[in-house]
Amino acid sequence: MTEKIAGVEIPDSKLAQEATELIRDTTPPLIFHHSRRVYLFGSLQAASLGLEPDPELLYIAALFHDTGLVPPYRSDDQRFEMDGADQARAFLLTHGVPEAAADTVWTAVALHTTPEVPYKMAPEIAATTAGVETDVLGLHLDNLSQEQIDAVTALHPRPDFKRQILQAFTEGFRHRPDTTFGTVNADVLAHFVPGFRRIDFVDVIQDSAWPE
Repeated sequence: MTEKIAGVEIPDSKLAQEATELIRDTTPPLIFHHSRRVYLFGSLQAASLGLEPDPELLYIAALFHDTGLVPPYRSDDQRFEMDGADQARAFLLTHGVPEAAADTVWTAVALHTTPEVPYKMAPEIAATTAGVETDVLGLHLDNLSQEQIDAVTALHPRPDFKRQILQAFTEGFRHRPDTTFGTVNADVLAHFVPGFRRIDFVDVIQDSAWPE
């Protein structure tokens, strides 16, 4: 029987089932529950925007979007969003999903912390960002009914979520601070890592190798 939460069906294909098992088994409960909420909130927000994302692709993007914060997916030399994007794309390709669809999911994960731009792209990309912005930032909660919010959080609760997700962000990229240049991730390190200094965009321009 298909699982439905707040009126949103959870994909139950073999691909979706294997992705669920993988993320549940290899990430902390914080990431798993957050990722499922991102799918659910992203689906609900997409409906309010008149978007129709492919449920399976959106589900995979949501499940993998924060995997780059934690081992075994976390790398040392690129943005955490790209770690998750690479993992999602590889997972889809090894399961026979067409490359174009895998690329859409890669983009959805890679851009999920980028404001505005995803909403001008494919529905799966827009909905992934919408789900993230709802669960992490509380944006556009007024698009959802209290009954929908309660149904989602009853099955995927968010106790102490603000503190825990900020800690997960900090631990996820404090060892690769340069990868936060030009992103919201630098805000996290500025708050929680003593001595962190942002790479300044103006300094980069003024100190570049170009002569005046």
